[in-house]
This record gives sequence, structure tokens and C-alpha cells, in this order.
Amino acid sequence: MTSPANIREHPIHPMLVGFPIALWIFSLICDIFYHAGSQSEFWKSAAFYLMAAGIVTALLAAIPGFIDYLSITELRTKKIATTHMILNLVIVALFLFNLGMRYKGAASAEMFEVVLSVVAIALLAVSGWLGGSLVYVHHVGLAPKRDSREIDRPAA
Repeated sequence: MTSPANIREHPIHPMLVGFPIALWIFSLICDIFYHAGSQSEFWKSAAFYLMAAGIVTALLAAIPGFIDYLSITELRTKKIATTHMILNLVIVALFLFNLGMRYKGAASAEMFEVVLSVVAIALLAVSGWLGGSLVYVHHVGLAPKRDSREIDRPAA
């Protein structure tokens, strides 16, 4: 099933999801650098801004993802997509809550913030697995295979 949110038959959602994933993982890495001994404000600030950028890019990726979700008709695939979507909403909510805690700057909650990031990243791995299943097993967002004669035809 071809994604309705695409650019020249390339689905947009998979193009965008790499951004929040990378930003949130690097945010956690910055937290680890901060707590592993450096205690440099640079790492603490970097984690905060990377987390915020991850939230923004996740919301941007959710738009074409939701458009794809609305086009799914097969029941089993819809259930997997629903679980994927709910997990992603929970992940964004966890990071929003985490960001709010960091903004308030309670020093006593610093380790809880890291644990919250680890939990959110673990859920992100599960959600990513489901997203991969949607694409590679259930073929969501993939254009149907073309006849090889169409592909090899020279341009006019």
C-alpha cells in the first residue's frame, strides 16, 4: 500500500523519524556525560535542548505518520499501527514531562530525569520494532512493485 503522505512514492514518515530518535538518544548520552563525572553545564544544557528538538521533530514526523495510519484498512495491521501510535504519544508525553522537570531545575530530581529518559528510549525501541514490522512485514507505506519492463524502459 503506497503511503498517501509521500514525495515521489517515498513515504515521508520514515524520512522524519530518524531525527527525534537521534536527538533523544544523544540527549541521553549528554546526560550520561554530565553524570559520569564531568558535571559540565554544557552537557546538561545540550541534553535539554536536544530533548526539546526531539519533541518538535517527533510532532512533525507524527503528521505524515497519522496520515498513513488513516489509510490502513487491514485489521491486524491497524492494531499494530494503533499500538505504535499510542507508544509514540506516551514517549512524547514522557519527554515533555522530563523537559518540564529540567526547566524547573530541581537538582534533587536529576537522576529521575535520566531514568525517565532511559524508560522513554526503551519504549522507543519497542515502538521502532512495531514501526519496522508495519513496513517490512505488513508493507505499510511501500509502493507496489513495478513491472521490470517499466523500470528498464528508457526515458522518452
